[in-house]
Amino acid sequence: MTQVSIIGTGNMANAIGGVFADGGSSVSYIPKANTGAAPLEGEIVVLAVPYPAVDSIIAAYGDQLDGKIIVDITNPLNFETFDSLPVPAGSSAAAEIQSRLPGARVLKAFNTTFAGTLVSKKIGDAATTVLIAGDDAAAKELLANAVKAGGVSAIDAGSLSRAHELEALGFLQLTLAAAEKFSWTGGFAVTL
Repeated sequence: MTQVSIIGTGNMANAIGGVFADGGSSVSYIPKANTGAAPLEGEIVVLAVPYPAVDSIIAAYGDQLDGKIIVDITNPLNFETFDSLPVPAGSSAAAEIQSRLPGARVLKAFNTTFAGTLVSKKIGDAATTVLIAGDDAAAKELLANAVKAGGVSAIDAGSLSRAHELEALGFLQLTLAAAEKFSWTGGFAVTL
């Protein structure tokens, strides 16, 4: 059984936690207000918070994150303008997190799915698919297996450098949904 700590208690946190729980994983939630005070249980830590909150989480937990699989679900979106990504050109939120946590195994995942599609496990008629990028093959496999056990598809999207493209895709999906071009229960589907 996989143990997962999810930092955050919003829609995405609960949807991701539901997928893990459906697959038999043990899930604990840490509200942002308890960051640093609540223990990190298990091998997987999901950052289900807006990107600006990541700095305070890293500061609060520091070395406790070493050796953990850190799942970055953030889309580093400029929420004031909704038209840019506030990370260095060619980089990603996940790469920035990995550079600050060299002892952790950072993965990018869940940022190209909406909460509603994780709950329903469908995007239209297609299965919801979680794209996973990271440099640690064993970490990606553990996350993919936990996701698949929960009834959602998973695809290895390549190295952590692919997080740049995943964040661009997530950004596009968010801006289209915010502009009401499609619903928050829709999105991009992967068909095999």
